[in-house]
Amino acid sequence: MLDHGSGGKKSAALVSEIFLPAFSNAALDTLGDGAVMAGADRLVMSTDSFVIAPRFFPGGDIGKLSVCGTVNDVCMAGGEPKYLSLGLILEEGLEVDELQSIAASIAMAAGEAGVHIVTGDTKVVERGKGDGVYINTAGVGFLRHAGLSPARMREGDAVIVSGAIGDHGTAVMLCRKDLGIQSSLCSDCAPLTGMCKALAAFGSDVRVLRDPTRGGVATALNEFVEGTGLCIELMEDDIPIREEVRAGCDLLGLDPLYCANEGKLIAVVAAERAEAVLSAIQNAPYGENAAIIGRVSARSAGRVLLHTGIAGTRMLTKLTGAALPRIC
Repeated sequence: MLDHGSGGKKSAALVSEIFLPAFSNAALDTLGDGAVMAGADRLVMSTDSFVIAPRFFPGGDIGKLSVCGTVNDVCMAGGEPKYLSLGLILEEGLEVDELQSIAASIAMAAGEAGVHIVTGDTKVVERGKGDGVYINTAGVGFLRHAGLSPARMREGDAVIVSGAIGDHGTAVMLCRKDLGIQSSLCSDCAPLTGMCKALAAFGSDVRVLRDPTRGGVATALNEFVEGTGLCIELMEDDIPIREEVRAGCDLLGLDPLYCANEGKLIAVVAAERAEAVLSAIQNAPYGENAAIIGRVSARSAGRVLLHTGIAGTRMLTKLTGAALPRIC
């Protein structure tokens, strides 16, 4: 079902019931954004496939997204990305000018992220069999920030988000729907290499990093606490959300907390260093709207709680259903 690709509960079940039993090993079993592999120079590797519709959207296209998505996953695992592979499945009839535009976006994003595309593959399928273009990228880098893991979280730790959430998912859905809406909202698609380099200087005071793509902030935070004795408590009024995102989500029946982001990260950090980490993020590229949005507690084991602006408390679960199919 489409729901199996949503990044929510059914995606997690697919991994735990089929892929982990088949492929289990030390590097894979942590289920991070990327895998850290042992060796003289420890490597970090991640791979991602991109099927977004439409291929061009406000703030980017499938080419830019294919670089940023994989580069950011390597960064979230503590790596400094260096190399990418690029696999393209092209549909017969794709306009060459469109492919050139996508290639130019890939080159520009790779240049900004400081990575080189060193290998690749191209296949062409019959007209009507490929929806234009699908892209797979794999990224390799060197470990620079060791030990990032939800297992390192402690009661009292601060939860930081690097900017306004929900931009990517909302922007893509608004341009996908024929609603006749004029909006200045753009995807946040961007490489987070500079920001993560700044965070590496804080060492073990940064517990875990995650880029909240499919499933959004709520799903990513649930992945942090599931199976633990810890809880994450969020303050609704502290979460940065653009008014255009609120309005777009209201129109589409979506929740910004579950909308995909492609240029944001979540960091759980030691309470005593939270302000310093926040300042470092705010001074890094794309981090000017970063905010502390909550704390780690022991109030309700394995749950994410949202304290609302009207003094209520809402339990946030993983995304259920495929509200945003083909968002990346």
